[in-house]
Amino acid sequence: MRGGTSKGVFFRLQDLPDAAQQPGAARDQLLLRVIGSPDPYGKQIDGMGGATSSTSKTVILSRSERPDHDVDYLFGQVSIDKAFVDWSGNCGNLSAAVGAFAISGGLVDPARLPRDGVAVIRVWQANIGKTIIAHIPMTNGEVQETGDFELDGVTFPAAEVQLEFMDPAAEEEGAGGSMFPTGQLVDDLEVPGVGTLKATMINAGIPTIFINADAVGYSGTELQDAINGDSKALAMFETIRAHGALRMGLIKDLSEAATRQHTPKVAFVAPPKPYTASSGKPVAAGDIDLLVRALSMGKLHHAMMGTAAVAIGTAAAIPGTLVNLAAGGGARNAVRFGHPSGTLRVGAEAVQQNGEWSVTKAVMSRSARVLMEGWVRVPA
Repeated sequence: MRGGTSKGVFFRLQDLPDAAQQPGAARDQLLLRVIGSPDPYGKQIDGMGGATSSTSKTVILSRSERPDHDVDYLFGQVSIDKAFVDWSGNCGNLSAAVGAFAISGGLVDPARLPRDGVAVIRVWQANIGKTIIAHIPMTNGEVQETGDFELDGVTFPAAEVQLEFMDPAAEEEGAGGSMFPTGQLVDDLEVPGVGTLKATMINAGIPTIFINADAVGYSGTELQDAINGDSKALAMFETIRAHGALRMGLIKDLSEAATRQHTPKVAFVAPPKPYTASSGKPVAAGDIDLLVRALSMGKLHHAMMGTAAVAIGTAAAIPGTLVNLAAGGGARNAVRFGHPSGTLRVGAEAVQQNGEWSVTKAVMSRSARVLMEGWVRVPA
């Protein structure tokens, strides 16, 4: 399925081999072979993966065991060149496909589904222990995929799927459940070989380290080739990511960063400037509130990870963060940001109580559709 600007191979838990129905080595081995990893050539020719972080993804769904939820959603980010499946975070883009798959896969009580209108699917995101509410358009008792909603980074229009990420501050292990694990909206992050960078480190949607573009020699208008072809730049961002992970309490030792590739993310922000998106479409400074570029699995992302968009919307809603300052400062409940493929709007509702910030939900629109269905062959 395509979900947002990602695609992944979706399974019902009940359809997996018995040994892979439990977390562990058998499940990881199966998913690695399905996707075609580890591949030293970096192409995933012998599998279902598409050789980018956005297309090396797997999803396992089952009827929810939790009250007031319809489906349990588990996401596995498959490394391309290493024998490694990262279960540490969610995929916000593929979240848009979960409701549709759950409906067509018989995982949702039919009594809860309207024949026409919008089905409200209550998703339990099992990786991070959070609720996502997906609004799925229905026509004649089936999921409607076609529509005129356009999403930058996706070639064709489709039906709009609105997602609500409830209480999105991620209660990550070691992060104490705090949205700002260091206790600061902005920190001085010392990175050997790079310098001391201003950083906003936030747990919302997915743990994310935000830095200013100009602090690392960028304008914020960069496209993928400007960074992904530069091994020094990629090494610098990975060093920043590792030291940020340590400061956030997500790892205890720098060496652990290599086995935790999916989280945290690192992103850089800048005030609005005009640029040309990767599709050739011009983006005017007046079209956006700020510029954001984010790295996923060691490479600059072609658009924006959905979970990082939640982090952007949340940080933008809190006055004083680097994201909020890049957007002009002040109170706001939504931002439109520029990414390499175009623009995206995300909303968030932030409140401050006893000096602590919390966000009740983040909202954004995506689209999704089934690309193919059937059997995937896995050699014994």
